Amino acid sequence: QDHLVESGGGSVQAGGSLSLSCVVSGEAFCITWFRQAPGKEREGVAGFDRLAGTNYAMSDKGRFTISYDYGKRSLYLHMKNLKPDDTAMYYCASGPRYGGSCGRSPVMFPFWGQGTQVPVSS
Repeated sequence: QDHLVESGGGSVQAGGSLSLSCVVSGEAFCITWFRQAPGKEREGVAGFDRLAGTNYAMSDKGRFTISYDYGKRSLYLHMKNLKPDDTAMYYCASGPRYGGSCGRSPVMFPFWGQGTQVPVSS
């Protein structure tokens, strides 16, 4: 069973940048950032396939990039030019591959961190 711990959230002004970290203990291949804004469904941001060693996008947010450090077992989400619409709770999740690739739906990720809040002010 994986254990995930996010950090790095905090208040930021529109146009600013922020990086989130997720330390993963466990062996699941797929690690993904999701976010959930108040009153909205949880949506995928981007993920990393630890077996293939590749990133996979889950949205068209070109302002967001991810990276993974195998030595630190940590997934990072780098966000720039933040907008008030980016305000959300950001979660890190992990899970198995399905049919040779990582899933995109939250239900395909059985392990979740507690989340880290990112409020973006205008």
